[in-house]
Amino acid sequence: MEIYADNAATTKISRIALEAMTNCMESAYGNPSSLHTEGQKAARELLAARQVMAKYLGAADAREIYFTSGGTESDNIAIISGAMIGEKKGKKHIISHAAEHHAVTHTLDKLRKQGFEITLAPIDESGIVSVETIEAAMREDTCLVTIMYANNEIGTINPVAEIGALCRSRGVLFHTDAVAAAGYLPINVKEQNIDMLSVSGHKFHGPKGVGLLYARKGVAITNLLEGGAQESGKRAGTENLPGIVGMAAAFEDVCVNMEESARHLTALRDRLIAGLEKIPHSILNGDRLRRLPGNVHFCFEGIEGESLLLLLDQVGVRASSGSACTSGSLEPSHVLLAIGRPHDIAHGSLRLTLTHDNTEKEVDYIIEKVTQVVGRLREMSPVWRDLLEGKKKHAI
Repeated sequence: MEIYADNAATTKISRIALEAMTNCMESAYGNPSSLHTEGQKAARELLAARQVMAKYLGAADAREIYFTSGGTESDNIAIISGAMIGEKKGKKHIISHAAEHHAVTHTLDKLRKQGFEITLAPIDESGIVSVETIEAAMREDTCLVTIMYANNEIGTINPVAEIGALCRSRGVLFHTDAVAAAGYLPINVKEQNIDMLSVSGHKFHGPKGVGLLYARKGVAITNLLEGGAQESGKRAGTENLPGIVGMAAAFEDVCVNMEESARHLTALRDRLIAGLEKIPHSILNGDRLRRLPGNVHFCFEGIEGESLLLLLDQVGVRASSGSACTSGSLEPSHVLLAIGRPHDIAHGSLRLTLTHDNTEKEVDYIIEKVTQVVGRLREMSPVWRDLLEGKKKHAI
């Protein structure tokens, strides 16, 4: 059996998105900036896609949607924009937390070198950052709060609406990286008081290389790219129209079917968690209930995650240990360290992320194979032998 369970890294493009892209390339191949007939046909497609994304994100105006190359670019634009707005007002303090995606944390590191002060709010063992923690970290010179909607590794969902309300009441800009949440959780930027939001198309069965930044009207965007006047003069370069159209088609599809998909995924997720918890000395990472419907993340004591992934791949289970952006690193996940997992435990992690195509039969197969592979690796592990013989104490 071949099972793809790494949908947090990327999803298979949907038939709806693929057909929309193909139609666009065949019938709307003009440059949206051109004034002739073919160009204006492309411009109408671009506007329609912008309106779709605005509608399902709850934006008040389609002009608040800026298309980008993906979540990383959107995060960079949002955070740098918030910093520049604050700097003009003499405010150079930014609040985030240590479990953010590296597109956020590395951008904050860059700003720190430019004289900005960064406060990383603590999170609890489940990975949730509380509103009270954010409020306690706020200062008179705070210009931006950037907190992810849901964690891309352990699936934890943060209280975004409450944080947004706090920021709005204090006159502080609020950005949320919604790359892991978009298409799986309801989003309404207006009702949730979100000033800026990042999305990436390939996370919800759209194409790779395309995303968007929502920026509330009145938020001055800082240009990272200079050149043409595309995207209201804020993001130069000819728009990736087929990608944008495909992303919009995929997003509309997943949003329309979100409730039904969430029920299906939650049932599969809980079945998978229940099965893997039967493995001795294992622990679920992230909150049990406040988590993405298709996310399951475990640590297994006495094994290395890389060996686990390779052996699972041999039996047809495609999984990961965490973010695909750091898969080449030998360091344990910064997210697991942030929630208090010891280094040796964090190294034995496994992330399984499901989508609507997965089935109960596949989940049962995953449980069977993970149980077998963990047992096999422990039999070969001198660390596990020391634990069994009492030379070391179990951490889980």
